[in-house]
Amino acid sequence: MILVTGATGTVGRHVVQLLHQGGHPFRAMSRHPPGAGAVRADFDDPASLRRAVTGVRAVFLLTAPAVPSPDHDLALLAAAREAGVASIVKLSAIGTGERFGEVTVGAWHQAAERAVRTSGMAWTMLRPSSFAANARHWAAIIDAGQPVPNLTGDGRQGVVDPRDIAAVAVEALTDPVHAGRTYTLTGPELLSVPEQARQLEQVIGRPVTTVDLPPADATRQLLAAGLPPAAVDATVTGSAWARAGHNAILTGDVAAVLGRPPATFRDWAEAHFVIDNKGAGERL
Repeated sequence: MILVTGATGTVGRHVVQLLHQGGHPFRAMSRHPPGAGAVRADFDDPASLRRAVTGVRAVFLLTAPAVPSPDHDLALLAAAREAGVASIVKLSAIGTGERFGEVTVGAWHQAAERAVRTSGMAWTMLRPSSFAANARHWAAIIDAGQPVPNLTGDGRQGVVDPRDIAAVAVEALTDPVHAGRTYTLTGPELLSVPEQARQLEQVIGRPVTTVDLPPADATRQLLAAGLPPAAVDATVTGSAWARAGHNAILTGDVAAVLGRPPATFRDWAEAHFVIDNKGAGERL
């Protein structure tokens, strides 16, 4: 039995789909679980986590708290150890633990990774680059004829398709050869946000423009939108790190695990974005 946390999210739902297609027994954990094979649980409810991990062999650990914190990872790990879970596949992020000025990139992921590695369970770390699916948030902006805010300037990133992240996760969950490995997951090309916009423009046949949003401006806008200060700090730090060129990284890890090249950003866009006479839309 495999437990998938974050089962309704950008990566988790693809993990669930692939496990189902492969005939692997799984539970899809969510606060509002859909359909058969799902389990209702909340990271802030230890009793629900204990129920979720009962009889489980491996866990796909994906947490996305509103305020960056390792607390949800630690709560799940405690329940997993108590239940005798054998292995953990942790979704982290590229650049975790790197120093950038006076701050540490992905400090909450770093703390969670440390806890996973010392948990006594077999583990695999997945550190994906910027998600192609982040462009989902552009649809309404494009439809309104507005430029897409660009927090990372000309910084280029190895934009990765979440379907590839999920496919690597399933391999790690089902094959012990990946235990003790840390995979940095990227797409096949380095792209800045303006370059992504130009590719998307070609896919949808409609102008897609961008506007640079420096860190100070991004901080003001995100705080004004009501995001918690800690979440704003994490977002702006990560964006500034990429803006400075530190995420201009390509690896062969996706191809090494899956035996095929990773998908391109254009592949993702062609599969997910649709345009009709009503404007921009998204097919998920």
